[in-house]
Amino acid sequence: MRKSQKIKFKNEKKSEEIEKDFDVPLFFYILRDEKIYIVFLLQDIPIEIPFLLFIIYYFFMRIFVLNSGSSSLKFQLLDMPSKTLVAKGLVERIGGKETGMLQIKIGEQKTTEDAVFMNHSAALARVFTLLQELLGDNFSIDAVGHRVVHGGEYFTGSTIIDDQARTEIDALKELAPLHNPANLAGVYSCSELLGENVPQVACFDTSFHATLSPTRYLYPLPRSLYTDYKIRRYGFHGVSHDFVSARLAEITGAKKIIVAHIGNGASITAVENGKSVDTSMGFTPLEGLMMGTRCGSIDPAIAVFLARKGMSADEIDTIMNKKSGVLGVFETSGDLREIEDAFVAGGNEKANVAMEMYVERIAKTIASYAVSMGGIEAIAFTAGVGENS
Repeated sequence: MRKSQKIKFKNEKKSEEIEKDFDVPLFFYILRDEKIYIVFLLQDIPIEIPFLLFIIYYFFMRIFVLNSGSSSLKFQLLDMPSKTLVAKGLVERIGGKETGMLQIKIGEQKTTEDAVFMNHSAALARVFTLLQELLGDNFSIDAVGHRVVHGGEYFTGSTIIDDQARTEIDALKELAPLHNPANLAGVYSCSELLGENVPQVACFDTSFHATLSPTRYLYPLPRSLYTDYKIRRYGFHGVSHDFVSARLAEITGAKKIIVAHIGNGASITAVENGKSVDTSMGFTPLEGLMMGTRCGSIDPAIAVFLARKGMSADEIDTIMNKKSGVLGVFETSGDLREIEDAFVAGGNEKANVAMEMYVERIAKTIASYAVSMGGIEAIAFTAGVGENS
């Protein structure tokens, strides 16, 4: 039975009977450790997911999707499962005394205000208040989805955020010091403002790349560095690579796909039969392509050389992450739009060199993945540069 099946969900406190139209395989629930899990039988193979994830996916809910950065927030409010966009917006310049900017767009209506946002909680509180004012009785949030950059080896898929998940995400901050603490700030702010009863789910940039083989994720370093410190290729931008590759496969039927996520931060992933088989970013988002302010892959001995010249680890990190890439070569800006303007105008040698370096590294990476997969059937360009350049 697949449609209009009456399902009774039970827990220790109450039972409810909900009738919905389902176009899904037969499923049932189990109770383990005082938690409810839904089990799907797919070709006689039991697939188990937490009850809350099941509810979020199959029943109408209003989902607040949040990308919490170190000094910014980007968000969307969506009706699910129709994926109807209710509102979207951003907050910039969070923290300190600098005046920040909040923008919310509902349909064609755009609302902007300037204010000082001392922290993420203050910024989100104003977001929710303004959404309430703009939407009135139509404002509600049933669940929150968070983009979290680093899931390490612990998180290989999306997960309900509970105390254990918070602890594990926090433990991974050493691998993503600029990102995971900011992502967690969004989690704690939502808990504070919406209450602990509103479920929150984390989607990890790294989890799509959990399918990489050891030949692709291990570095040619002493294995003890992997076993002791988990130094390996993790890959990033996984949420983007996952969605774009799946959509491209749906449109074209291609099985060997390249996704080029080219923005200020940039990475390329080889996707074969829906799985990540190779990706350009590595242990951190610094490896791989030449980016807006990141150097990408360079001779690692350069870092050793600079250290011996007296530079600290933090100084070297700042140079490679914030003063290199397009900015380092062009010197005037790390914004590719400015380089393109100078390149087209002609006569600017630095712009010419930066543009040729930037493009060549993208092309070389794509060509190398043709070797990894034994061919390429489709390529997608996405993110700010990939979509607009």
